[in-house]
Amino acid sequence: MRAITAFSAGVALWLCAAGTGVSSGTLNVLCATDEAWCEAMKSAFETRSGIAVTMVRKSTGEILDQIRAQNAEPSVDVWWGGTGDSHLQAVSEGLLAAYQSPNEADVLPWAQNFFAMSGGYSAGIYAGALGFAYNSDLLRQHKKPAPTCWKDLISEAYRHQIKIANPNSSGTAYTALATLVQLFGEDEAFRYLTQLNRNVSEYTSSGSAPVKAAARGATLIGISFLHDAVTQKEAGFPLVIVAPCEGTGYEIGAVSIVRGAQHPKEARVFVDFALSPEGQATGAAAGQNQVPSNAKAHLPVAAPDISMIKMVDYDFATYGSPNERSRLLKRFDSEILASR
Repeated sequence: MRAITAFSAGVALWLCAAGTGVSSGTLNVLCATDEAWCEAMKSAFETRSGIAVTMVRKSTGEILDQIRAQNAEPSVDVWWGGTGDSHLQAVSEGLLAAYQSPNEADVLPWAQNFFAMSGGYSAGIYAGALGFAYNSDLLRQHKKPAPTCWKDLISEAYRHQIKIANPNSSGTAYTALATLVQLFGEDEAFRYLTQLNRNVSEYTSSGSAPVKAAARGATLIGISFLHDAVTQKEAGFPLVIVAPCEGTGYEIGAVSIVRGAQHPKEARVFVDFALSPEGQATGAAAGQNQVPSNAKAHLPVAAPDISMIKMVDYDFATYGSPNERSRLLKRFDSEILASR
């Protein structure tokens, strides 16, 4: 409770100092988590702080593009959610403002490492492993084999039966691209992606869209983060969730203050809340199943046990760098998307 008490006291003191004019304007937040969590976070933060929030949901890549385009005169105060390697790229481009929340002292080691890696410009708020899920009803109906590995997905049995997001717009899909490169080596990974491309019916803009499509029966297999698949399964859809046998990558979702933010004080209060147990509880309340970064936060009951999944030693520093990210995306565009 210490983190929540400290946060509440800080907000109370600030509100007293500010009088009735809590904010000089509305705090503008771009959200890259599921829409349900965006809304839950907005509501909880406004209730707790009294600060009005405009919250817009976009994919991670779209947020990075917007912040980059508005660098000279940003309209965004806070970037909340989305894969950490994209936040790290924004750090390297000078797009973010440094801030260390007092709640940073309570986060788990992997989040502490991420904060240090960012140089104090971005904080880890949740973690989640990559994988895929298939619709068991469709699998049985069409008498398809059950996939358990990444390399199973290139079988002709799944021709036009797989959805994955576009890594240019989706942090989830960029994590998949970087994961495959780290698992197989770059050239072998692109040979694999060429074969997988034959089975992909659509590259979506959103990273969670593929498993939502699989849940609805609009595709057989969706590649996404496992927690997004768990959310759909918990809603009653016939999904089987797979952590690939070869191993897989993971994300650290992050929160960052935009450099030149028009409401820096309010932005810092938001980051404090995002890192508090109360703020992180909004995920489970919205039906989300990521692993929260605050050690005092409760783990969602259905959250995947990351310790039981074979994970690659994901290199956030390398694959979050602008040069490497840009190079891999250009190769993906020229070798994979251009062939469709």
